[in-house]
Amino acid sequence: MGRGRLPRPGAPAGGRESGAGAAAGRVGVVSEHPITYAGSGVDVEAGDRAVELMKASVRRATRPEVLGGLGGFAGMFDASALARMSRPVLATSTDGVGTKVAIAQALDIHDTIGFDLVGMVVDDIVVCGAEPLFMTDYIATGKVVPERIAAIVGGIARACEEAGVALVGGETAEHPGLLDPDEYDVAGAATGVVEHDAVLGPQRVQDGDVVLALASSGLHSNGYSLVRRVVASAGWALDRHVDDFGRTLGEELLEPTRLYTRPLLDLIGTEGVDVHSLSHVTGGGLAANLARVLPTGMFARLDRSTWTPPAVFRTVQDLGRVPQADIERTLNQGVGFVAVLPAAHVDRAAQVCEAHGIRAWTIGEVTLEERASVADGVEVVRGAKGVDGGAVQVVGEHPAA
Repeated sequence: MGRGRLPRPGAPAGGRESGAGAAAGRVGVVSEHPITYAGSGVDVEAGDRAVELMKASVRRATRPEVLGGLGGFAGMFDASALARMSRPVLATSTDGVGTKVAIAQALDIHDTIGFDLVGMVVDDIVVCGAEPLFMTDYIATGKVVPERIAAIVGGIARACEEAGVALVGGETAEHPGLLDPDEYDVAGAATGVVEHDAVLGPQRVQDGDVVLALASSGLHSNGYSLVRRVVASAGWALDRHVDDFGRTLGEELLEPTRLYTRPLLDLIGTEGVDVHSLSHVTGGGLAANLARVLPTGMFARLDRSTWTPPAVFRTVQDLGRVPQADIERTLNQGVGFVAVLPAAHVDRAAQVCEAHGIRAWTIGEVTLEERASVADGVEVVRGAKGVDGGAVQVVGEHPAA
């Protein structure tokens, strides 16, 4: 169902459908009563009501470069500023929230899941040093409930506003028979830009660099299939109060993903701080994602003794008796991002992060692998997700809480 949002419109509900038998002539029994789109489970009017409810929040998620407004078929963004760049490089990313949406649906709380979506999509773009410019989203649901859709989109819009990204389009598709009435899934895509000479990545990393960890706000949006399985196995209800969390289990699991876009853009632009590479700690965990932004031949040794994972990570591990290696490959363990930069710049970089309310600390260092002190019997992660990158080893033990 076309949302008619900024700037996507009131397109015919349900989007494109194919009629494979349209040219085959009449086959079978003709229906006794007229069959309508509404009778098939698609409510066009509900979609229109959802648009009216979300208008105000979407209008705030904009930038001066956005052209047009509500009702267009495509989002338009004035790219004339790119002509003033020496060699502009566009960066794009797409992602979803995963099974965390099941927690939102079970609690009937839908205004925070948008932060998870924006975090998963937009913060991937910052990894290469690019400034995210605009984003679009897509919601598939079994039944359009206007207030629920408006809450989801409102969260996306508020997150875009916080990240300085324009929400220039979106679509809501009603899929009766494919999804249950209360089920939905969300996805999004974003585009950013960076000067070619300013692209961050493995090519900048040097022997002697330090790895700076930036704290996560909790589980973020990865590993919820494991978390939900552990919770179900333990028989814990979402309304169970957990003393270690200081709130209910459901509230802890629904904690929104931290947005790092503006803090990291500030860090990259800070005089006296030369960021070499960044890594978003998502699926695959800390070691695998750091290995992706190290060059072949470089080795990062990370020390668990530098931080204590928040209580939710210990609880999941203890309840499910999850092996250490498995939980570290699945959950962020309290580290949502890492920056690789010269040792002399670490203190200033940490100050910038702290000014944005993000705790930052030195978690390890990078050396040439041929000179590295590799701990025996401890896994070494080399590259990940098709990237032939560097090597990472995590050693030591976390301090007790």
